[in-house]
Amino acid sequence: MIFTVAIDGPAAAGKGTISRAVARRFGFAHLDTGLLYRAVGAKGGDPVTAAQSLGAPDLERGDLRSLSAGQAASKVAVIPAVRAALVVFQQRFARAPGGAVLDGRDIGTVICPEAEVKLYVTATAQVRAHRRWLEVGGDEAQVLHEVRERDARDMGRAEAPLKAAADALVIDTSDLTIEAAIEQACAIVQHRLAEMGA
Repeated sequence: MIFTVAIDGPAAAGKGTISRAVARRFGFAHLDTGLLYRAVGAKGGDPVTAAQSLGAPDLERGDLRSLSAGQAASKVAVIPAVRAALVVFQQRFARAPGGAVLDGRDIGTVICPEAEVKLYVTATAQVRAHRRWLEVGGDEAQVLHEVRERDARDMGRAEAPLKAAADALVIDTSDLTIEAAIEQACAIVQHRLAEMGA
Protein backbone atom coordinates (compact mmCIF):
# COMPACT_ATOMS: atom_id res chain seq x y z
CA MET A 1 0.00 0.00 0.00
CA ILE A 2 1.23 3.49 -0.90
CA PHE A 3 0.01 5.95 1.74
CA THR A 4 1.79 9.19 2.56
CA VAL A 5 1.14 11.40 5.58
CA ALA A 6 2.68 14.87 5.08
CA ILE A 7 3.08 16.90 8.27
CA ASP A 8 4.33 20.49 7.99
CA GLY A 9 4.70 23.33 10.44
CA PRO A 10 7.09 25.75 12.13
CA ALA A 11 9.83 24.85 14.63
CA ALA A 12 8.74 23.45 18.04
CA ALA A 13 5.04 23.16 17.11
CA GLY A 14 5.07 19.43 17.94
CA LYS A 15 5.12 18.01 14.42
CA GLY A 16 8.08 15.70 15.10
CA THR A 17 6.47 14.15 18.17
CA ILE A 18 3.13 13.80 16.37
CA SER A 19 4.81 12.33 13.27
CA ARG A 20 6.69 9.68 15.24
CA ALA A 21 3.53 8.74 17.14
CA VAL A 22 1.44 8.46 13.93
CA ALA A 23 4.16 6.32 12.31
CA ARG A 24 4.26 4.01 15.34
CA ARG A 25 0.46 3.75 15.59
CA PHE A 26 0.01 2.73 11.95
CA GLY A 27 3.30 0.92 11.36
CA PHE A 28 4.50 3.46 8.78
CA ALA A 29 8.10 4.48 8.10
CA HIS A 30 9.04 7.93 9.43
CA LEU A 31 11.35 10.61 8.03
CA ASP A 32 12.11 13.85 9.83
CA THR A 33 13.11 15.80 6.73
CA GLY A 34 14.45 18.65 8.86
CA LEU A 35 17.23 16.28 9.92
CA LEU A 36 18.37 16.15 6.28
CA TYR A 37 18.89 19.91 6.27
CA ARG A 38 20.37 19.89 9.79
CA ALA A 39 22.83 17.22 8.68
CA VAL A 40 23.81 19.23 5.59
CA GLY A 41 24.34 22.35 7.73
CA ALA A 42 26.29 20.41 10.37
CA LYS A 43 28.61 18.80 7.81
CA GLY A 44 29.98 22.21 6.90
CA GLY A 45 31.91 22.99 3.74
CA ASP A 46 30.03 23.48 0.49
CA PRO A 47 26.30 22.90 1.25
CA VAL A 48 25.50 21.51 -2.22
CA THR A 49 28.32 18.95 -2.05
CA ALA A 50 27.22 18.06 1.51
CA ALA A 51 23.64 17.50 0.32
CA GLN A 52 24.67 15.37 -2.63
CA SER A 53 26.88 13.15 -0.48
CA LEU A 54 24.53 12.83 2.51
CA GLY A 55 24.44 9.32 3.98
CA ALA A 56 22.72 7.48 6.83
CA PRO A 57 25.60 8.11 9.33
CA ASP A 58 25.15 11.88 8.80
CA LEU A 59 21.57 11.56 10.11
CA GLU A 60 22.74 9.87 13.33
CA ARG A 61 24.99 12.68 14.63
CA GLY A 62 24.29 13.61 18.23
CA ASP A 63 24.31 17.37 17.64
CA LEU A 64 21.54 17.59 15.04
CA ARG A 65 18.90 18.73 17.57
CA SER A 66 20.95 21.69 18.81
CA LEU A 67 19.85 25.29 18.27
CA SER A 68 22.93 25.97 16.13
CA ALA A 69 22.14 22.98 13.87
CA GLY A 70 18.60 24.32 13.45
CA GLN A 71 19.92 27.75 12.47
CA ALA A 72 22.40 26.16 10.02
CA ALA A 73 19.58 24.06 8.53
CA SER A 74 17.43 27.12 7.93
CA LYS A 75 20.33 28.83 6.12
CA VAL A 76 21.20 25.91 3.78
CA ALA A 77 17.50 25.19 3.12
CA VAL A 78 17.18 28.43 1.13
CA ILE A 79 19.75 27.20 -1.44
CA PRO A 80 17.83 25.78 -4.44
CA ALA A 81 20.58 23.26 -5.36
CA VAL A 82 20.55 21.86 -1.81
CA ARG A 83 16.78 21.43 -1.91
CA ALA A 84 16.96 19.76 -5.34
CA ALA A 85 19.56 17.28 -4.09
CA LEU A 86 17.30 16.21 -1.21
CA VAL A 87 13.90 16.21 -2.97
CA VAL A 88 14.37 12.92 -4.84
CA PHE A 89 15.43 11.13 -1.65
CA GLN A 90 12.33 12.38 0.17
CA GLN A 91 9.93 11.52 -2.67
CA ARG A 92 11.25 7.96 -2.96
CA PHE A 93 10.88 7.51 0.79
CA ALA A 94 7.32 8.90 0.74
CA ARG A 95 6.01 6.59 -1.98
CA ALA A 96 7.69 3.36 -0.86
CA PRO A 97 5.21 0.53 -0.13
CA GLY A 98 4.03 0.19 3.47
CA GLY A 99 3.12 3.79 4.24
CA ALA A 100 5.27 6.74 5.27
CA VAL A 101 5.07 9.80 7.49
CA LEU A 102 7.26 12.75 6.54
CA ASP A 103 7.51 15.91 8.59
CA GLY A 104 9.09 19.17 7.53
CA ARG A 105 8.32 22.59 6.08
CA ASP A 106 7.24 21.84 2.49
CA ILE A 107 6.09 18.21 2.42
CA GLY A 108 2.42 18.85 1.55
CA THR A 109 3.16 21.77 -0.76
CA VAL A 110 6.29 20.69 -2.69
CA ILE A 111 7.63 17.23 -1.85
CA CYS A 112 4.37 15.24 -1.73
CA PRO A 113 1.47 17.31 -3.07
CA GLU A 114 -0.27 13.97 -3.77
CA ALA A 115 -0.07 12.85 -0.09
CA GLU A 116 -3.17 11.04 1.12
CA VAL A 117 -3.16 13.06 4.38
CA LYS A 118 -1.76 16.57 4.83
CA LEU A 119 -1.51 18.13 8.27
CA TYR A 120 -0.20 21.55 9.29
CA VAL A 121 0.86 21.56 12.94
CA THR A 122 1.33 25.00 14.46
CA ALA A 123 1.32 26.98 17.73
CA THR A 124 1.96 30.58 18.72
CA ALA A 125 5.56 31.81 18.59
CA GLN A 126 5.52 32.36 22.36
CA VAL A 127 4.39 28.78 23.08
CA ARG A 128 6.91 27.33 20.64
CA ALA A 129 9.76 29.43 22.04
CA HIS A 130 8.90 28.34 25.60
CA ARG A 131 8.96 24.67 24.52
CA ARG A 132 12.29 25.13 22.77
CA TRP A 133 13.69 26.98 25.82
CA LEU A 134 12.67 24.06 28.07
CA GLU A 135 14.67 21.79 25.71
CA VAL A 136 17.80 23.88 25.23
CA GLY A 137 17.85 26.37 28.14
CA GLY A 138 19.57 29.74 27.92
CA ASP A 139 17.82 33.09 27.70
CA GLU A 140 14.11 32.62 26.93
CA ALA A 141 13.81 36.05 25.29
CA GLN A 142 16.70 35.17 22.97
CA VAL A 143 15.06 31.84 22.09
CA LEU A 144 11.83 33.69 21.20
CA HIS A 145 13.85 36.08 19.03
CA GLU A 146 15.50 33.12 17.25
CA VAL A 147 12.15 31.34 16.74
CA ARG A 148 10.66 34.49 15.16
CA GLU A 149 13.79 34.97 13.04
CA ARG A 150 13.59 31.38 11.84
CA ASP A 151 9.87 31.71 11.06
CA ALA A 152 10.54 34.81 8.98
CA ARG A 153 13.31 33.04 7.06
CA ASP A 154 11.30 29.83 6.53
CA MET A 155 8.09 31.61 5.52
CA GLY A 156 9.80 34.29 3.45
CA ARG A 157 12.15 32.24 1.32
CA ALA A 158 11.55 32.23 -2.42
CA GLU A 159 12.06 28.47 -2.78
CA ALA A 160 9.36 26.31 -1.12
CA PRO A 161 8.34 28.67 1.72
CA LEU A 162 6.74 27.27 4.85
CA LYS A 163 2.96 27.44 4.50
CA ALA A 164 -0.03 25.16 4.91
CA ALA A 165 -1.09 23.29 1.77
CA ALA A 166 -4.50 24.47 0.55
CA ASP A 167 -6.01 21.08 1.47
CA ALA A 168 -4.10 20.56 4.75
CA LEU A 169 -5.95 20.13 8.03
CA VAL A 170 -4.57 22.45 10.72
CA ILE A 171 -3.79 21.25 14.24
CA ASP A 172 -2.98 24.15 16.58
CA THR A 173 -1.13 22.71 19.58
CA SER A 174 -0.92 25.99 21.56
CA ASP A 175 -3.52 24.83 24.09
CA LEU A 176 -3.43 21.06 23.49
CA THR A 177 -1.61 18.37 25.42
CA ILE A 178 0.68 16.36 23.19
CA GLU A 179 -1.59 13.33 23.76
CA ALA A 180 -4.63 15.26 22.50
CA ALA A 181 -2.72 16.50 19.45
CA ILE A 182 -1.56 12.95 18.64
CA GLU A 183 -5.11 11.64 18.95
CA GLN A 184 -6.39 14.34 16.57
CA ALA A 185 -3.75 13.43 13.99
CA CYS A 186 -4.35 9.68 14.33
CA ALA A 187 -8.11 10.13 13.98
CA ILE A 188 -7.59 12.03 10.71
CA VAL A 189 -5.28 9.30 9.34
CA GLN A 190 -7.65 6.54 10.46
CA HIS A 191 -10.59 8.26 8.75
CA ARG A 192 -8.65 8.57 5.49
CA LEU A 193 -7.54 4.93 5.61
CA ALA A 194 -11.16 3.87 6.15
CA GLU A 195 -12.25 6.01 3.17
CA MET A 196 -9.71 4.18 1.04
CA GLY A 197 -10.82 0.81 2.35
CA ALA A 198 -7.38 0.12 3.79
